[in-house]
Amino acid sequence: MNTTGKRPKSFYFLTAFFALFILFLYGPTLTIGILSFQGPSGGLTFPMNGVSLHWYFKLFETQAVGDFGGSLTRSLLLALAVMITTMVISLSAGMAFRKKFRGSGLLFYLTVVSLIIPSILVSLGIGLLFNQAGVEPTWYGSAFGAHLTWTLPFGLLIMFAVFNRFDKSFEAAATDMCATRFQTLRFVVIPLILPSLVGVGLFGFTLSYDEFARTIMTSGSQNTLPLEIFGMTTNVTTPVLYALGTLTTLISFAAIVGTLATLSLLKRRRSRIQAG
Repeated sequence: MNTTGKRPKSFYFLTAFFALFILFLYGPTLTIGILSFQGPSGGLTFPMNGVSLHWYFKLFETQAVGDFGGSLTRSLLLALAVMITTMVISLSAGMAFRKKFRGSGLLFYLTVVSLIIPSILVSLGIGLLFNQAGVEPTWYGSAFGAHLTWTLPFGLLIMFAVFNRFDKSFEAAATDMCATRFQTLRFVVIPLILPSLVGVGLFGFTLSYDEFARTIMTSGSQNTLPLEIFGMTTNVTTPVLYALGTLTTLISFAAIVGTLATLSLLKRRRSRIQAG
């Protein structure tokens, strides 16, 4: 803001540009959400033919649109399992890498390289490995492993950054007070890094929940939600597909809002502890 109290022209230009970006980002999602409320005789395009929740009720009719309930349940369970595993392994690896050990550099690069390999090749390789071993690929087995190759590198990078700036004097103080290693981890280390650990969990959940490429050849005969949606795009010609997209978007936003609320509570708790 200049000395005359007027905003510079660049401010309005950047504001307009940002507004256009938000419209470009969420416009298609908003359009799908509106069209999902078509009437029973409505189609996939405007103008809308009535307003109703008809297609949301149709969503749960297995014979009409496939196994939506089952695929949603599988995706949620898989995402939760990947989230918990990613948090545990990332925390353990982050603490292990605080000290140099033989092969640590090679192990780090082998972990991160999975981000570079095309996801479809990872899916193909894991699927072939299970087939060669005589084990049928499943969403809770091979797909679980495939998703970890995607979520763990992000979790590890976050934990490495967190522990790189972690003040070890807190642990030293706990040791001076005769705290065991487990007590130091539980009452000192984890509370201090908990917001970052929650962020790792959010990464793990969201990356697994909507992962398609690493699932397509590892889920076996039972689809996860992204695979079910892909199948619906080839044989569903009603707004029920829009209802599914809107519902899954709301689930994603609910996960994000829940995480932000958790982080806010943790921040308030830490502030109360420091004030006390």
